[in-house]
Parts: sequence; C-alpha cells; structure tokens
Amino acid sequence: MGDVAVGARSGHDGEEHRGRPAESAVPAADSAVTSGSDSGTAEDGRVTGEQTTAEGQGPGGTARTPRKPRSFWKELPILVGIALVLALLIKTFLVQAFSIPSDSMQNTLQQGDRVLVDKLTPWFGSEPERGEVVVFHDPDNWLAGEPTTDPNALQTFLSWIGLMPSAEEKDLIKRVIGVGGDTIECKNTGPLTVNGKALNEQDYVYAGNTPCSVDDQGGQFKVKVPEGYVWVMGDHRQNSRDSRYNQADKNHGMVPVKDVVGRAVVVAWPVTRWANLPVPDTFDQPGLNAQPAAAGPAVAPQGVALLGVVPVVLWRRRKQ
Repeated sequence: MGDVAVGARSGHDGEEHRGRPAESAVPAADSAVTSGSDSGTAEDGRVTGEQTTAEGQGPGGTARTPRKPRSFWKELPILVGIALVLALLIKTFLVQAFSIPSDSMQNTLQQGDRVLVDKLTPWFGSEPERGEVVVFHDPDNWLAGEPTTDPNALQTFLSWIGLMPSAEEKDLIKRVIGVGGDTIECKNTGPLTVNGKALNEQDYVYAGNTPCSVDDQGGQFKVKVPEGYVWVMGDHRQNSRDSRYNQADKNHGMVPVKDVVGRAVVVAWPVTRWANLPVPDTFDQPGLNAQPAAAGPAVAPQGVALLGVVPVVLWRRRKQ
C-alpha cells in the first residue's frame, strides 16, 4: 500500500512539470513577487515580457529619454498673454483705475490721485446711494471746453487693458447727493437739504466753501430727482461744474443710473494718500429717506456664489 501511495504522488508531480525542468515552478513564483503585480503573470505562472522590463527602460531594454523642461523664453509669451487677459477681465467686470483730472472733489480727492472703482456690484443690481463717490460717463456734454490729452500708443494700450487710467474716456467723478424720489434744495449759503433734512457736510466740503453757492447760474435750486437718476455735486462746491450748473441739458442736470460706471472705493495712488472713501455719517441720519428704500436683489452676491457651488458639489457626490 505504501508503494501505491508513493507512485500516485510521483505521477502527479511528473505530470505537472512535464516538458520543463522541475525547479522552474519556484522561480516563477519569485518573479511574480518582484514584478510588483500579479496581473503580469500568465495562468501557468510565467511572467510576461512586459513585466520583466526594468524600471526606467523602454521595450527591448532601451533607456527612456527624460522630457526636457520647456524653455522660459518659450513660456514667457504664454504667461504674458494670460496676464493681459486677466487684466482685461478685471477692468471689465471687477475694478478699474481712474485718474482725477481736476480740483472739483477737493479735499476728498486731489488732482492727480488714482482711485479704484468697484464695477462688480452693479452687475448684481446695486445702484448708487447717497454719499457715495461715483464715476460716470458724461451725460450730456458736461465736459465741453475741458482740455483733453493726447496719449501715446503705449498709454492707450495700457489704459485699454486697465493697467493705466484712461485719458480718452469722457468720465467724471462726483458725490451722489440725491437718488430717485429725493427732493434737494439749496437756499442762500446753506445748509443743503435732502427731503427736508439738513446735511452736515463739514467733513467733506472743501474748507472755506459754503454748502450752497449764491448765484443765478444754478447755485440756488430746488429739484426732485426722478427714478433712474441721481443728483451729483463736487466737494469743492465753488469749483465744480456738477448737476447744479447743467440743469439746462436734456436730463435737467440729473445723471442716468445707466451711465454710472461704479463707486470709487479707495485712493490707490500716490501711496502717501492711501485711503478708503466711505459714505459720510450725515447720510445715515434718521428720516432722510423720502420713501421706503427700493428692494435690492433677492440674493446677495455671496448667496449667488453659494448657489453656483451647490450643483457642483452634488455632481461630485454622484460621481463618487
């Protein structure tokens, strides 16, 4: 019985290794381990030729050529192009620099100052509010007779992409005194009143100026601002050609809201005059509103951003 058991065992081993050396089964198992993956082994335990290729070598044992990094000078035009596109997008949708060409906003702004204007919030339905300093397009030839500059090609290009204030655009900068529905009045030297409430303007009106000008050209007035318009005045009251002195134009001195570029939020240059441009406290006094404030957008900008993110998050969860 013992010989039969031995013979059956011997016959099984011989059938398994028929046609090749008996010891080849062991190295095959070792090769499968050193290859790092069982997927490269055939069903009979042999290792495929692809798996035996040494790391860092191509087929046939040839060394792989490392990819050379792209030259800086080849990448430079791409980087410059991306920077120009970003600058143009920022100027168009976010913020733009403007230069102050006159003394009409002294002492809040000095001639030669550079201000940054917020152009984003109007995209969400925000409209100018009382007390804000705003930049707006010339409503009806307010700048007639004003000196103009002749920029060179480089200045024109830099202003086009927003890296330099534009010298060709017909824009003005003033402070919003009244919005749609407000009644604004100036008698004698002041004070200036909005909806019957006197404004305390000593914090921003040029020192030595009176809030109202005593003249027959427009310094004495009582106006009601129609919806969709604003009434603007310079802080240097005796040196500003603003809504008061343009009442004979097609808008009766009013500035259409659609012509407002945005709110000036900060003095960016020169660095010695860095400052923000807040709304003076006098415009927050109780009872100034003639009627309830118009409802703003139903969703604030932060809410719009959140609503935009939610679908992306849900899509990613489904992908998982």
